[in-house]
Amino acid sequence: MNFDASYFNQSGNKCIPLAERLRPKNLDDVIGQSHLIGINKPIRIAIDSGKLHSMIMWGPPGAGKTTIARLFSNDIDFEFLSISAVLSGVKDIRDAIVFAKNAQLNGKKTILFIDEIHGFNRSQQDAFLPHVENGLLILIGATTENPSFEINSSLLSRVKVYILNHLSKEDLSMLLSRAIIILNKEYAEHKNIYIDENACLNIISMADGDARRVINLTEIVFESALVSKINLITSSWLKANFSRDCRMFDKGGGFFYDQVSALHKSIRGSDPNAALYWLASLLTSGADPMYIARRLMRIAVEDIGMADPRAIDFSANCGRIYQCLGSPEGELALANAVVYMSCAAKSNSVYNAFNLACNYVKTDSSRAVPGHLRNSSKEFTRKSGVYREYKYAHEFPNAYVPSEDYFPDEVKEQFYFPTDYGLEHKIKQKIAFLKRLDIEENSK
Repeated sequence: MNFDASYFNQSGNKCIPLAERLRPKNLDDVIGQSHLIGINKPIRIAIDSGKLHSMIMWGPPGAGKTTIARLFSNDIDFEFLSISAVLSGVKDIRDAIVFAKNAQLNGKKTILFIDEIHGFNRSQQDAFLPHVENGLLILIGATTENPSFEINSSLLSRVKVYILNHLSKEDLSMLLSRAIIILNKEYAEHKNIYIDENACLNIISMADGDARRVINLTEIVFESALVSKINLITSSWLKANFSRDCRMFDKGGGFFYDQVSALHKSIRGSDPNAALYWLASLLTSGADPMYIARRLMRIAVEDIGMADPRAIDFSANCGRIYQCLGSPEGELALANAVVYMSCAAKSNSVYNAFNLACNYVKTDSSRAVPGHLRNSSKEFTRKSGVYREYKYAHEFPNAYVPSEDYFPDEVKEQFYFPTDYGLEHKIKQKIAFLKRLDIEENSK
């Protein structure tokens, strides 16, 4: 596509951020998200047909949520109102509803765009329900957080959720080219400034998938080059004058927990390389190493369990080692645990067994402890009529009392089903052996 710089929202006012001056006026010029706005894709169909519906656009910063939302008002003859959940309160919500009602009297529908919609609390979100339900508002919310966790289920059931992706390196390269063209045009009194290929790759890498960041970085780099009176920006000049920005990280937010989930699932899936990648991503982004250590303990007890009980000690010790050594040496203990646990035999049989036992007890009535298992004197239990001789397991061969019952009366359940992996294979053989002893005892 040929790029015409005059097509974009640029007033020549350099006080307006370049990202705003570059914001497209047309869906065809939006970079990325082709799975939503491409030909015959859902948002494009809704706009082309004029049948816009309420939606939540969920994606990382700089993915184009606000840009796409603003373009709705250009392509559809609706009133457009924008508020930010971070800056707005109950009064702003009421004003928006009044605005929409007045527009309705004039025969027009209203698109209400709410940026960072997850910033509204439950009651504020619920305030939109009747107006979305009766069609007064076409609600378009933008969020970087998982709607399943941050948006009320009642509101979520009335909207369609669309997921926006990080921009690819190719997408960011196109944005970078546009930014350079605009900047050279706006600073026409100076000689054109060029950015070599390696420097462009550095800027794209620093942007970390964020369109707004790649544009802002380009503007800063460009203006620094003007001050330095250089016409060619090289990779070496860039590295000497600009440190790499932090990777995308939102401690406590959706992206953080997505990375933690990826680490957990990579270990569960026995992929040490992927697990190390996600561990490094978390640590280099500023995650608390002790949070990761605690997560590793959970993985050890949930996904490895009795298949390799050493993993529980390994994960617990890595946290203690980190507390003794600190960073960066202590982080190597986490890496050791991640690799060991990734390669360990896996079993969730104890996890499942415990949940089965809890569910059984919750739905069962309270039951008395059998007499032979009680912590009381023989004399008392004899007088109470519940006495039964307890058989001390260590006095029997294999330290096992064949056919002894340790459940309450009328209960006989199996919760634990060991797998054939790791140590549990031996445990399974041991249980089978003990069952054979029970059968032999009962056949006497």
